[in-house]
Amino acid sequence: MILFTLRCASDHEFEAWFRDGDTFEAQAQVGEIACPHCGDTKVEKAVMAPNIGRSRDSKGPPISPAQMKAMLLAMRQQVEQNCDYVGERFAEEARRIHYGEVDPRGIYGEATNEESEALAEEGVEFGRIPWVQTDA
Repeated sequence: MILFTLRCASDHEFEAWFRDGDTFEAQAQVGEIACPHCGDTKVEKAVMAPNIGRSRDSKGPPISPAQMKAMLLAMRQQVEQNCDYVGERFAEEARRIHYGEVDPRGIYGEATNEESEALAEEGVEFGRIPWVQTDA
């Protein structure tokens, strides 16, 4: 996944996650990316500063709970747009991808703690993200 800073025709800047640069280009070309401020679908990549990790000693401005929720909602939107929902079959489908039984692709769904532990022991790469509920 890659994070791009985007700008709409009204000059609003926002960030969005994509599987890769080609995914951004394809979605932008057909108007699938909308500005969260005004809904404009004419978006382009904005100039971005390189994302260089800070040392553990440096502290940036604190992130408010509202900012954190907005970032998590944006991540949820990107996951939903770019990955396949497999529901409670997540562990099974992750194994099938890991062992080459199906073509690799981004997936998301639910897994129990036991299923997650078993996947980790098998060396299946996956991540857990806080799934913030949408207001809709």
